[in-house]
Amino acid sequence: MSLAAAEALPLSRGRRALYAVPVLGQVARDIAKDVDAAVYAVVIFVTLVILAVMTWGLPALVLTAVTLVPVMFVLLIWVTLP
Repeated sequence: MSLAAAEALPLSRGRRALYAVPVLGQVARDIAKDVDAAVYAVVIFVTLVILAVMTWGLPALVLTAVTLVPVMFVLLIWVTLP
């Protein structure tokens, strides 16, 4: 299926909701068009965490880890699905 044919399909309700979020929607659209954008997004996130830890210290690292716990739970459940 070509990219033009994939864009012609109607979007699901979840994808439309994700695309409606201002910052995350733009990133999600970029990743849908080019998978390499996901690598850039991860690099930007890691850079922001490093800058936050350099600025605010350990609380920034702890808050980042706490906010990533649900993400890791979802990834672990997704990996273990049959």
